[in-house]
Order: sequence, then C-alpha cells, then structure tokens
Amino acid sequence: MEKAGLNIIAFDIPYPADYGGVIDIFYKIKCLHEQNVELHLHCFKYGREESKELEKYCKTVTYYERKLKVINLVSKKPFIIETRNNEYLLENLLKNNFPILFEGLHSTHLISHKKLEFRKKVVRTHNIEHEYYYNLAKQERNLIKKLYLKLEAIKLYFYEQILLKSNLILSISEKDNEYFSSKYKKSILIPAFHEHSTLKSNFGKGNYILYHGNLSVKENEEAVFFLIDKVFSKIDFPVKIAGKNPSTRLEKKIKNVKNIELQKNVNHEKMSDLIANSQISVLFTFQTTGLKLKLLNSLYEGRFCIANDKMLFGTNLDKICIIANLPESIILEINKYFRQEFSVNNWQERQIILEKEYSNEQNAKKIISAILN
Repeated sequence: MEKAGLNIIAFDIPYPADYGGVIDIFYKIKCLHEQNVELHLHCFKYGREESKELEKYCKTVTYYERKLKVINLVSKKPFIIETRNNEYLLENLLKNNFPILFEGLHSTHLISHKKLEFRKKVVRTHNIEHEYYYNLAKQERNLIKKLYLKLEAIKLYFYEQILLKSNLILSISEKDNEYFSSKYKKSILIPAFHEHSTLKSNFGKGNYILYHGNLSVKENEEAVFFLIDKVFSKIDFPVKIAGKNPSTRLEKKIKNVKNIELQKNVNHEKMSDLIANSQISVLFTFQTTGLKLKLLNSLYEGRFCIANDKMLFGTNLDKICIIANLPESIILEINKYFRQEFSVNNWQERQIILEKEYSNEQNAKKIISAILN
C-alpha cells in the first residue's frame, strides 16, 4: 500500500522548538511521522540554523531564504507573505502530488498559483493575523514600528480572503475556529501540538509563585509590569519571573521589589524545573489571540494555575485552572492556594481533561482523516 504523503510549508525552521509557532509545527511533524505519513518539509530560513533533527521525521527537508528586502514593505501583500515568495518552492511542490499544508497565513504566497489549482491545499492558522498585528500595534511604543504593524494589520485583513483558495482551514483555538468557520465555511479545530505525552505535575507543595514567558514580547512585558505593580508587590510570598531577553527597564523594575527574583534566558530543562517546583503559575494576558502554549506547559508540568479569562478563552481548560481577572481576585486566590497541597484528585481531573482536549496522537489522526483519507 502506498504511503500517505504531505508537503508542509513552514514559515520558519521549526527546530529547536523554542517558541509558540514552531513548537506547534515541530510536534505536529513528529506525530504525523509516528502515524507513518511521508513528509516533505519546506522551511523559510532567517536567523535560525538548518537542522539535522528534522531529517529524522521528514523524507525531504528543503530550505529557502526569506527575502527580507525593504522594497517588500511597499508591496500590496503583507510583508510576512511577500518575503516568503520563492520560485524554487513551487518547483519542489510540483515534484509530487501530495496535499500541501501551509503553516500560517505567512506561507500562503503560492496558494493561488495556477500550477497548484487542482492540488489539495490546507492552511494551518496560528492566529487571526490582522487582529494579532493590530494588538501588537496598540502595545508598541516606537512610532515607526507602530506604523508598520498598523499597515501590516490592514494588509492582512484584506489578504485573508486568500483562504478561499484553500480546501480546509485547521484552526488552533475555538475562538479562531468560530471566526474562520463563519467566514469561509471550511474550518476544523486542531488544538496546538506540544511536547507533552504524559502529565508530570508533582503532588504536594512548592514554595514560590512563577510567571514565565518570552519577556522580549511586548504582550508578555505588559502583563509582567501589570502583575508586578498590582499583584506581586502586594504579597509576601516569593515570586520568580522567568523568560528570554527581558528589557533593561524590566530588570530594573524587578530589582526594586524585594520578593521577586528574575531568572533570565534559562534553558529548556531549567524552565521545566522552575514550572515543576512552583506552587502556583500565574498566567495573565491582555490578548485572546491564539493559544498560549505556556498555559499547556504549566498544566502538564506544574501545580496550581491562576489564569484570567483572556488566557483561557476558547481553550476548554477552565475547569482545571483557577480563574481570576482583577488584581484583588488574583491576590485572593494566591493567598488561598499557596499553602494547599496539589492532590491526587487535582492530578486525575487534569489528566482527564488534557487527554480529551490536547492529545497529540488524536489530533494527528484528525489531520490525517481530514486531509489524507
């Protein structure tokens, strides 16, 4: 019997799997390989090294330089799409007749090409991109960057109609699935793929509160400043803030609060250890875009999770998190749960819900059923 095959166009090199979008792509590749799918991976390259690891799971891995030219800023197409235009990619896609999975709107430059007219084309949406860029623009202080983000949001809003050229959309969250289903009538929910196959949460108690995330991302930095001012500086419990590339401004802020310790640029193992040994992970965001993979990491590896509605929106994870939106509510829940033991019942309830909603194996099978059968 001929092996099922799939072309995957990745907007970045998905290994190491060290940030949201590439985490989803890498573990999706791994799981599809485990389901005996022949994979042909096409990666756009800018700032990350080519990876031998990907060759373990893909029959072919091909790299394409992303064209980061200033002239592309004045294109009618969004910059994130125009810079991923490559004639060699088209040549390689035509070497087989397998379906094409476009990872993110970013990678869809060729989706309307006449030579691909009769191919099955599927788009994995990682966000409602124009909303995401609009929110980034609201948070940006640099006026030039703010203008770029606003223009990109407008371009993405109009460009999104290209999804009409797809056969199917794989949405990453319930909110996104409702949006794309209502507009394009052909979306299914496939939650984010992740590194976890088993629940690792420790029983008992930890002795600190944790906030973790990429601290160079404006959304995360904004959340951290809010939490420091309104929550962490108002409690007596030890707090650790962990993540990549904090700004000088944030480092100075943390130094001035006696109960907060900064753990910057820690490796994957150290971050997992920080999550595992914490008593509470505090997860707060001002945006509802996408799925926050740090939420999954906290639930699979940590104990109690306090999260706001925007963090949980469309995840079906409300039952295994403590929901708090206002600073006073977050403080109240920290005081309540800091000395509680994470019990067998807590663990079992979490295991049931995560297995139902976020099983990599089951979601890989859904993709195969939708695209390859």
